[in-house]
Amino acid sequence: MSAAPRHYDVCNGDADGLCAVLQWRLHDRARSTLVTGLKREIDLLRRVPVGQADEVLVCDLSLARNREPLRRLLDAGARVRYFDHHFAGDVPIHDKLEAHLDASPEVCTSLLVDRHLGGAFHAWALVGAYGDALTAVAHRRAAAAGFNGKRRAALQRLGEAINYNAYGDDEQDVHIAPAALYAIMSRYADPLEMLAREHVIDELDALRRDDLRRGMMVVPTLRTDHARLVALPDAPWSRRVIGTLANELAGAAPRQAQAVLKHTGAGSYVVSVRAPKATPHGAHVLCEAFGGGGRAAAAGIDALPAGELERFIAAFGHMHWEAGVLPTVGAS
Repeated sequence: MSAAPRHYDVCNGDADGLCAVLQWRLHDRARSTLVTGLKREIDLLRRVPVGQADEVLVCDLSLARNREPLRRLLDAGARVRYFDHHFAGDVPIHDKLEAHLDASPEVCTSLLVDRHLGGAFHAWALVGAYGDALTAVAHRRAAAAGFNGKRRAALQRLGEAINYNAYGDDEQDVHIAPAALYAIMSRYADPLEMLAREHVIDELDALRRDDLRRGMMVVPTLRTDHARLVALPDAPWSRRVIGTLANELAGAAPRQAQAVLKHTGAGSYVVSVRAPKATPHGAHVLCEAFGGGGRAAAAGIDALPAGELERFIAAFGHMHWEAGVLPTVGAS
């Protein structure tokens, strides 16, 4: 008898990544090894051992950042199913690659899996969308699926709590490791049942709200009608809240771009950028110009050198968000 296929699931440890993988595993119950990490751990595909994987599911990871390990896995004979909504760049043409890629601003990876599975686990897709700050999209889809206001609010609370848990410099910063949180999520086909039974979500939600309160008290470094930039101190709470704070500020001021920075203590800054909700274009363009990446509506920079901060602030403050075009900025 031949050995059973060896399955690996690789995803970002935020709500979108975890909910995307969970939908697939509720659909296909094959035993698999999960490879995940915190929000900024993007090049995860290299952690899959080449030659030991037969089937690889990849969710919510930029193909542009994982192209070389993807090629190695494909060339070693692995079959790869890839779902993602980030900028992909050149997509390898290979008979063992099944790519579902869509960088449209109103989709996320969980919704791409949901589309492929015909809405089989739609509630989990909505949790992923809420967590990915596609609140208006998720509300519309939830209402169309018959979820009342109370249930929509519950799915949003769950998605935002799961997503918040993905931010930090290491697992000591977060309340629970993303892999451990996924193990809890995977017990439930219905996310509302998880919300009713698992106290960890209440704990995450309380911590999230407290961190947000601290972040909201920080005076912006830059604030205009079109842009706001907030610089946070380096602390465990700020490492956790940076992305969530950017999402909250963007939701509260839909015509204003948001940048939330945190000094790393090592001569650089971590940056989360959100394009205005009203014109969700160009966040990835801005961040790519400074060594980062992401998607049109939301992007980030892992290590912005302190010497580049002034140039970044100038570019952010003068960004042409309607067209998603970067202004001319001086060289460093």
